[in-house]
Amino acid sequence: MAEWLNRNRTSLALTLVNLLLLGGAVLYVRQPAPAPIGITPPPPTPAPTATPTPGPLRVYVSGAVRAPDVYLLPPGSIVKDALLAAGGPAADADCDHINLARTLYDGEHLYVPRRGETPPPTEPPAVSPVRGPQQGSGLVDLNTATPAQLEALPGIGPALAQRIVEHRPYRSVDELLDVPGIGPATLEKIRPLVTVGSP
Repeated sequence: MAEWLNRNRTSLALTLVNLLLLGGAVLYVRQPAPAPIGITPPPPTPAPTATPTPGPLRVYVSGAVRAPDVYLLPPGSIVKDALLAAGGPAADADCDHINLARTLYDGEHLYVPRRGETPPPTEPPAVSPVRGPQQGSGLVDLNTATPAQLEALPGIGPALAQRIVEHRPYRSVDELLDVPGIGPATLEKIRPLVTVGSP
């Protein structure tokens, strides 16, 4: 047998190599094909659109505050922010009748009542921001406004509001100068907020 192996050594080696190649080919063919890798591009990003930046809110703060006036406040401001801008509530302010956390709107009239005073009804944002009887223009009518509505005007307290009522009827806004306690400076503050309707 050793002699036969010596004579057929090359044939056996070739047969062994052929068997190995055949086995490798079978394994290669039986191997599953790799799954194709799909590359999908990301969806296009929409171009940024310009959104209008809301401007400051103009809020008229009056009543029982230290410095009644029109204040410019940032968008999203609340009633408490407006009170702080007006120097804070006066000593006789009744803050229990106002919602300090309510969001303000542009053109709003924020009235802070005094203790014992009946707070005026609140207005929805769609209504004119100035309180008081109106003549279609959103202004306080000097001939029909109540003392509480007149007190909502800058520089007008309870006594002065009562004197304005007592000096009725008015034919022009300038006649307010006839009311004791109203001077040119006060008149100029309230002139854009008042009107004179028929007595």
